[in-house]
Amino acid sequence: MYDIARRTLPFAEFSSILISAMSATISTTGLTRRFGDFVAVQNVNLNVVQGQFYGFLGPNGAGKSTTIKMLTGLLAPTSGTIQVLGMDFAANALEVKRQIGVVPEGMALFGRLTASEYLRFVGQMYGLDDATTRQRSEELLEFMNLANETKKLITDFSHGMQKKLALAAAVIHGPKILFLDEPFEGVDAIAAGTLKQMLQGMIARGATIFLTSHVLEIVERLCTHVGIINHGELIANGSMEELRAGVHTQADNTTTRLTLEEIFIRIIEKEGGKEDGAANQHSEQELSWLG
Repeated sequence: MYDIARRTLPFAEFSSILISAMSATISTTGLTRRFGDFVAVQNVNLNVVQGQFYGFLGPNGAGKSTTIKMLTGLLAPTSGTIQVLGMDFAANALEVKRQIGVVPEGMALFGRLTASEYLRFVGQMYGLDDATTRQRSEELLEFMNLANETKKLITDFSHGMQKKLALAAAVIHGPKILFLDEPFEGVDAIAAGTLKQMLQGMIARGATIFLTSHVLEIVERLCTHVGIINHGELIANGSMEELRAGVHTQADNTTTRLTLEEIFIRIIEKEGGKEDGAANQHSEQELSWLG
């Protein structure tokens, strides 16, 4: 893993120790997933504390979605342990799933239902009574600007509308942890603003959010802590300031504040090895036929 501690101020080292000592909302030890001979996730150790907005980043194929599927019970790990809200996931899967919300990459909505019908189904699945389900459904649809789409089937929704409905379904039961896999992909600026407003409100009320996204500007704006995975291994983990201090060199202009994109690229290039180096060299080549 990228050694942040040796490149940061003593306070950053102390804060990392303090966070690890706190009770983690999400904790993994040696989390590994293999598909035959291919190792998608290897020996990942995570600690996410209550109230954190945690961004989980990596290049395509790095193991982000596989990790989220294991953390949410959609995929069993090959080895390692997962604890969520202090419970061992393997031994308390049903209780853990009652306490979390998930917006998977593919959303997995039932296209032949209306938005109201779908939220009613999800509310019943989580054990909410009819009155609570109806009230929360109405509030969520109004908040998501979907209240006027009562007769339209989900399959006829735009991609952005489906994203908002998927998030509504993920939070209708008031989860303590929300897992989001690319929630802003294909979402327009207005819908993205609505989603951000809801997520910030959840953090303010003490929920924990675990987010993966390729839109690094959004992650930098929303997240308090970031983990970076590459080739299935967690290579960096810490607060934004710890990561920023960790990649700073004497050659940097001390008045320049590194963006998350710059931090991400530096860490990936440093830890990526020969394969990524070859890819970077290839990407720098010009395509003559483009002029």
